[in-house]
Amino acid sequence: MSNEFLDYAALFFLIFACIVMFYGVIAIHDIPYEIAKKRNHPHLEAIHYAGWVSLFTLHVIWPFLWIWATLWHKENGWGNGNHQTESENIAKLNQYLEKKSDFEKQNHELKQELSAISQKFHQISERLLHLEQGKAATEAETATAPAQTQEKE
Repeated sequence: MSNEFLDYAALFFLIFACIVMFYGVIAIHDIPYEIAKKRNHPHLEAIHYAGWVSLFTLHVIWPFLWIWATLWHKENGWGNGNHQTESENIAKLNQYLEKKSDFEKQNHELKQELSAISQKFHQISERLLHLEQGKAATEAETATAPAQTQEKE
């Protein structure tokens, strides 16, 4: 009689283990769907159906479903870590291009001013050189003039 009790106990534990494993596998297959649902994934239903298909493929595709579900975020889309939307990026790019054109205009104006200043500097240096040459010539004349007057006397 105790042998019969052990047989029924073993049968009960075997059936219990099969039921727990069956429901465990079903609970595990639904994890990507729950992740996608939490993240408001745009392919929520596709992930859910693919999870059921993964039951028939012995969960071979389940890791890919998990990756697919975890790549999407509500805030930044496909998990690239960029919290800005595409329109914000385009607006920033347009601002950058406007600033760039302004900087190019300023650069062109500064180059023109620099060339004008360079020309003025060149003219002033030529005048200064001319004045220095004239001063040197007058000094030479004044230095030779007293010597000539002394010779005449």
